[in-house]
Amino acid sequence: MRMTRRQSILAGASLPFAAGAASTLATPAAAAGHGGALPTHRDFTLGDFRVTTLLAGSRSVPEPQGIFGMNVSTEEFAEVSAQNFVPTDAAQFFFTPTVVNTGSEVILFDTGLDAGGMTNALSAAGYAAEDITHVVITHMHGDHIGGLTNEAGEATFANAAYVTGQAEFDFWAGAENEGFEAKVRPLADKMTFIGDGGSVRSGITGMAAFGHTPGHMAYMLESGGRQMLLMADTANHYVWSLAYPDWEVRFDADKAAAAGTRRTLLGMAAADQVAVIGYHMPFPGAGFVEARGSDGFHFVPVSYQFM
Repeated sequence: MRMTRRQSILAGASLPFAAGAASTLATPAAAAGHGGALPTHRDFTLGDFRVTTLLAGSRSVPEPQGIFGMNVSTEEFAEVSAQNFVPTDAAQFFFTPTVVNTGSEVILFDTGLDAGGMTNALSAAGYAAEDITHVVITHMHGDHIGGLTNEAGEATFANAAYVTGQAEFDFWAGAENEGFEAKVRPLADKMTFIGDGGSVRSGITGMAAFGHTPGHMAYMLESGGRQMLLMADTANHYVWSLAYPDWEVRFDADKAAAAGTRRTLLGMAAADQVAVIGYHMPFPGAGFVEARGSDGFHFVPVSYQFM
């Protein structure tokens, strides 16, 4: 599959919330000199699973309407932001891989921006890179594949098998994308490819969530009669994306498909009262979704529901 010029531009920005701004990226430890350290991880109990969100980094992004709400007026964007007590001059982004410890496997979903940030986040949560048995890639933007290898090109997770969506891999394999070629293709012989409804292991099921990228996947976790949805980049901000699913997001490759995915997955989460984890949601990234109006939603952060 060949890329259009517009898709090529998007692929070139495959670090959608960090490109060109490494100097402003704050790791949890690095923030200690700025009024206190950021949290490093948060554990949740889901039946027999231990689910841990990892803060691999955070940074401020200026002029957020250059990313979100691109199809609404400046006045509407400002009004909605004011109603939700969020400023319009900057947004804070979080990069949040997730570990699912099943008792027999330690499964990492996405790998952050780079190997160092990823291994530091794992260490803070009590894991070493060697503990990871499986790495699941939800999609192949740079802030999700960056930690697959180190600067020398060596695999970060020496003992891991890899799982990703077939449609996602096939798209990037034909895209001539530098990040994919450096980080993903060298591991292709260790990868298992799944589609909608495919199983990573018992209790972990892939769900097609196309739009953000051509093969973007979400994953449903289920254990002990409880569920949690790893929605990855289905919605990238709790107001400007999740609450208003039809607001266009700059880094959604197919904006109409991405909006449709948001309405479908968030509607399901709201109806079934399933908790969600979003890769860029405010840390610890987890919350519940409440339906509002005919097609809008409200994000309710977790408190002690999974202690």
